[in-house]
Amino acid sequence: MSEHTLTRQQREEQTESTESTESTATACPECSGSLVIDDEHGETVCEDCGLVVESDEIDRGPEWRAFDSSEKDEKSRVGAPTTNMMHDKGLSTNIDWRDKDAYGNSLSGKQRQKMQRLRKWNERFRTRDSKERNLKQALGEIDRMASALGLPENVRETASVIYRRALDEDLLPGRSIEGVSTASVYAAARQAGVPRSLDEITEVSRVEKSEIARTYRYVVRELGLEVRPADPESYVPRFASSLELSDEAEHRARQLLQNAKEQGVHSGKSPVGLAAAAVYAAALLTNEKTTQAAVSEVADISEVTIRNRYHELLEAEQDLPVA
Repeated sequence: MSEHTLTRQQREEQTESTESTESTATACPECSGSLVIDDEHGETVCEDCGLVVESDEIDRGPEWRAFDSSEKDEKSRVGAPTTNMMHDKGLSTNIDWRDKDAYGNSLSGKQRQKMQRLRKWNERFRTRDSKERNLKQALGEIDRMASALGLPENVRETASVIYRRALDEDLLPGRSIEGVSTASVYAAARQAGVPRSLDEITEVSRVEKSEIARTYRYVVRELGLEVRPADPESYVPRFASSLELSDEAEHRARQLLQNAKEQGVHSGKSPVGLAAAAVYAAALLTNEKTTQAAVSEVADISEVTIRNRYHELLEAEQDLPVA
């Protein structure tokens, strides 16, 4: 009897709430006028008296627009976006290494053993063959080196794509995974306009400088990558920031390099050496304290090179025609 009464009461409450919702959704409580939903402002407004019945409504639709069914299917998504920086593009399951639940509480011994088994089998399923294991190792190396060099995410993505192409076109036989992954990072950084010198790349790599240079030339040639010669000006902001120089000194260094280009002094010279010499010369011209040793340490280039390029840059500026 009590269950029947409770069920009847629940039905009556549901009916009342449904009727009140329908009346609220269709009629204005002040003038009984018709209501319209303003999607742009997230409000329900009466057409007759202008009363705002509801405000701050939640838009449960997608943030993108689709004009046909095929476009809607392409744009619909679930979960995190895919990325080339993971060998499975981020589509597989990741199990956290910490033995804690969603509330931060430690798991019991039995649950820890279960999670350990799940991690082991999940790791086995994520890499099904040798190609995927190769790719997983290489992308881990790319992420490690990019982090050590302070490269942005777009460079890591580009480097991952370059390595994938090299793997698909069978460029790896006879070459190490570390060598090709390092060459991919070097090429991606130059393509993105944030180049790192070969010496800087060698410091974070696990292979020799000669192998990196040889593998880089091979990958660029075989994949047909468009990599422009490194611009000395692209190194100036990083060197100036590391030496804590002013914006005036950085601007002056750029002027010196532009003058050198007009005189053709940059041809055949190391862009890193030219940038380091320009930063050193600009610091002296703007009366800011720095030494050749400090610039040499930041740019990872010899003081002899800085002195030679320094004199060439000053001579190029003196040879400019007077306007």
